[in-house]
Amino acid sequence: MLAFLTGNPEGPLNAVPAHATATLQLRFVVGTDWENAPAILRAHLDRHGFPMVEVRPARGEVFRATRLAVDDPWVAWAMDSLARTTGKAPALLPNIGGSLPNDAFSDILGMPTLWVPHSYPACSQHAPDEHLLAPVVREGLAMMAGLFWDLGEAGPAIRAARRPAAA
Repeated sequence: MLAFLTGNPEGPLNAVPAHATATLQLRFVVGTDWENAPAILRAHLDRHGFPMVEVRPARGEVFRATRLAVDDPWVAWAMDSLARTTGKAPALLPNIGGSLPNDAFSDILGMPTLWVPHSYPACSQHAPDEHLLAPVVREGLAMMAGLFWDLGEAGPAIRAARRPAAA
C-alpha cells in the first residue's frame, strides 16, 4: 500500500465512506504473471462481489524480477566468502519480492547479481523511524569488504567457470 484516501478528514463521519482510493504496488518474484495482474485482480474482485472497484495499472516503470540460479558458481563462492568473514552460515533465499532495478544489471548487462542484506526485521526500513544498529553496520561492512577481497582473489576463476564452453 503506497497511499490511500478514504472519508473526509475535515468532516469525519461514524460510517463506512462511500468512496476510497488506493495506490498499491506489487512486489513480485520470477514467474509471477505481472503483465496480467490487473486482469487477474479484476477477476478476483468480480468473483468476490466487488464489481464496483475500479482497477487501473499504474503508469511508470516496472522493476522486473530477477533470480540467479542457486547452483550458479557465484552463489557458492559468495556463501563461502560470507561464512569465512562472519564465522556464521549465511541463509540462502533464492527468491524474494522487491522493487529494485536489478534487471538493468542481470538482464541488460548480463551480470550475475547477489543480494546481501545489511539489516534486520525490526529496522522499519523506509519508515519514519527507520534505524540501523551499529553492530549490524559493522557486520555489513565486514561482509562487503570480505566479498570484495575474495572477489579480487577468486573472481577471474569464477568468471571463467561461468563462461559457456566453446562450441
